[in-house]
Order: sequence, then structure tokens, then C-alpha cells
Amino acid sequence: MSLDESLAQQRREKLDAIRQLGLAAYPHRFSFTHSAAQIAAQFGGESAEALDAARPRVKVAGRLMALRGHGKAGFAHLQQDGARVQLYVRADAVGEAGFALWKLLDLGDFIGADGYLFRTRTGELTVHAERLEFLAKDLLPLPEKWHGLQDVEARYRQRYLDLTVNPPARQVFVRRARMMETLRQAFAARGYIEVETPMMQPLAGGAAARPFVTHHHTLDLPLYLRIAPELYLKRLVIGGLDRVYEINRNFRNEGISTRHNPEFTMLEFYEAYSDYSVLMDWSRELLAETAAAVTGGTTVAYQTHELDFSQLWRLTLREAVREYWPQQAGPAPLPHELGDPASERSAAERYNRIASSAEGSRYRPVAIVPDAAPGVMAAALFEAVAEEELRQPTAIYDFPLAVSPLAKAKDDEPDWVERFEIFAGGMELANGYSELNDPVEQRRRFEMQMRQRERGDAEAQVLDEDYLRAMQYGLPPTAGEGIGMDRLCMLLTNSASIRDVILFPLLRPE
Repeated sequence: MSLDESLAQQRREKLDAIRQLGLAAYPHRFSFTHSAAQIAAQFGGESAEALDAARPRVKVAGRLMALRGHGKAGFAHLQQDGARVQLYVRADAVGEAGFALWKLLDLGDFIGADGYLFRTRTGELTVHAERLEFLAKDLLPLPEKWHGLQDVEARYRQRYLDLTVNPPARQVFVRRARMMETLRQAFAARGYIEVETPMMQPLAGGAAARPFVTHHHTLDLPLYLRIAPELYLKRLVIGGLDRVYEINRNFRNEGISTRHNPEFTMLEFYEAYSDYSVLMDWSRELLAETAAAVTGGTTVAYQTHELDFSQLWRLTLREAVREYWPQQAGPAPLPHELGDPASERSAAERYNRIASSAEGSRYRPVAIVPDAAPGVMAAALFEAVAEEELRQPTAIYDFPLAVSPLAKAKDDEPDWVERFEIFAGGMELANGYSELNDPVEQRRRFEMQMRQRERGDAEAQVLDEDYLRAMQYGLPPTAGEGIGMDRLCMLLTNSASIRDVILFPLLRPE
């Protein structure tokens, strides 16, 4: 028998002994009067003399996180909802049965205590227990240490233990909840309503991604887990809901990395009678307000950088390529060359020669696309050259039409669209644009995407006839945006991996 099996057996025997005391092994409830945090908030400033005079009564509950005994007395720390309070137990105070229970307790057990508050000689606020109530037995020992790279996988698999013994992990998800609350308040103040759209869809549209496929047996209908709610939310704008948003779960059948999880959370919103410049302005305000609410200020430490969310820098995509073009690759392509397929291909070939060399190992080569539409290679070069260099919150705007099938074209440059992406910490955080609202042009774009699918692009958009029909009833000028909640939470909690901010990330089977 291993040590863990032996310890578990001992705990099961203690649980049997607790039953023999006439106590319920798994009672139904315990009515506490104060949480550990409330005790600290309400009585933390009281002196020992004031507590001795008043002897305030409290009933507390929680998990035992520390135990130390001294003959007929002992101390413990109870943890509830992330806060701790000390417990003092004496045999003459809790009685024979209560002290018998005390001696059968282990670290990790849940108990309730009824008593009064006092301060120990060291000044620690403590509950002097006069009655103990058993609530649940921890049959498996808690880990003594829960840190270091060797435990990362276990932390994700057993998040319940991570939250129990690792206070910083718990704080990440408290901050995440605060982030969501702040965003909802901001949208309500701006006149938005929150909606829900289907997570199972007959067509996977609204984004360029490979979907997960499922099947409805009764209807004998193939379905897709949504990759984006965009086309449904725009149907609602057509229907007269001028400002709508959804905090939604999206599913994309793609790789897993420190920035990608196949199931992720997106905030997506649409505002009638606006364009992409309006949303860029509001995004700066929204991000600054959220950072301040979650972290206490608009300057946020992320890895080795200080991110200033009070500002949103702006560069066009073409400016960003030129700004971050590696000198070793020769002259940066001129603005008019980005958008010309032959010039783009030439620039990409020069860049790839550097990226594939020893001195260019920090650069990622780009795939040369034969017969690429105008701007396709410009977008690829931007991703390779500039994305990871964008540390401070930055809006990159004006994208090629060929990679933006749902965005409205610029009046003066028909091969470019009114689209922006926000980057921070070297990763994409948001994507927004002026929505294409011409149904004839939208059909042409869908058909262009379908031809790309026929050539093997599994992430190209599908043609959605119902959405095209809805558009014919009239979509007003509209701007829409999606913000990745997991990545925003990474930035606001200084988390290096997306798995650190998702309670139960997808993992390979053990």
C-alpha cells in the first residue's frame, strides 16, 4: 500500500469513528452568521480589551487549512471563500464530545464553529470555540506544496485543489468576475441590451475558423458549434435592436497554445448608426475603465512590460509593416506596394530569406500564396513582422478586403476595408469593423470565400442564404467588435498562459 493509500485509509477510519460519535457524516446545512472575510472587516480594528468586554458571538464555517494541538487545547485556521480566520479549541469549552471530534479532524476537513471573538497574546483575531459541528471529511490529503513547473498540468486538471491551496489562482478568477461585471455595467450605461444567440448552428459563420461538428439525431441534422455569433447579432440589428452584445462561448477546432484554447469566451457587440472609428474611440474608454476597476489603475504590469490602457495607439496595417520591417530584409515595402500582389510577393520573398536564416530566427516565415488577391500577403506580412512587437495597447486599422469578407470597403480604396484589430502584450485582443450592409456585395464576398473553400481553405466563410435574406430587409450603418475575454483577463492578471485564466481548460486525457 502506498503512502497516499495508507493516509486515505486512515481518514476513512476517522470518518467511521465520527459516525460512531453519533454525528452525521454529511450533514445538510450549517447556518453561519459571519464569513471569515466579514469577521476581519467588522472586528479587525477592535482592540483585545474591547473584544474581551463585548465577547461578540459568531458562527463560522470553512475548511481546515492548519491544525496544531497542545494537549487539551489547539489552534486551527478555517478558510472560507478565500479568507481565513483562526480558531481556538479547548476541551473544557467544547465538551467531551466536541473534543473527541476535534481529535478526529484532518487538514482539509470542513467544520462549523460557534463561539466568541478574542485576540491571542500575539494579537491575532481568533474565534474561541464553544461548539464544533462536523460538515465534511477530506478523504484525500491536500498537497503540501502547489507550485513550480512540475505542478502546472496538475493545477489545470485539479483546479479545485489549485483554488484551495493557491491564493493567487483564486485571485485570478475573482478579478475575471470583476472584469465581466464592469463590462456589463459599461454596456448597460451605453444603452446596450444583452442577448443570447444559438451555440449550435446549421452553418458555421461569422469568422474564419475550422468548426466542431455535431449531429441532432431527432432532426437528423448536422450542426456546428458556433465559431462566432456575428451573423445572428446582426440579424438582431436588422430587427431593430440597435445596440446588442453577447458574452458568448465560441468553439474553434484549432491548435492549443498559451494564447489559444478550443473553447473560449468572446464579448461581441454591435452598434447601429456607428462606424469603426466610433468603436475605436469607445474601445479605449472601455479598456481603460475595465483595467482601472480590476487592477486599481490604467497602468498594468504584464510579464516584463508596463501596459498603459489610458491610451490606444493607432497605426494602419501598412504603417505597422513598415514600422517593424527587419532592416536585414532590405527596404520596407512602400504603402502603395502593399496591396499590389506582385510587390507583396516580392517583399515576402525577401523577408523569408531573412526569416529562414540563422540571424533571422526571431522572425516567422510566411507562406507564399500563388495568385493571391490584393492585400493577402500584406496581411500575412503584418502578422509575421509586427504582431508580437505591439506591446502597448494599439489599434491597427484599414485591412485588405480579401481577408475581411464581412467588413465595409473604404470609399477611396475599394480593395481595403474599415476594419481594426487591437493588440496588447504582443497578442490580438479585439477585432472590429464597419459592417458591410450591401446584400449584393455581401453575396459576392461569400461567393469569393466559397471559391477559397473549394481550393482547400477549411477556414473560409460559408454562404449563409438566410443572413443574405435578412440583409435585404435593410441593415443600417453599423459597427461591430469582438473582444477576447480570456486574453484580456491574461493581461489584467499578469497571466502568461490562457490556461491560467480558464477554470477548466481542455487537456489531453491522463
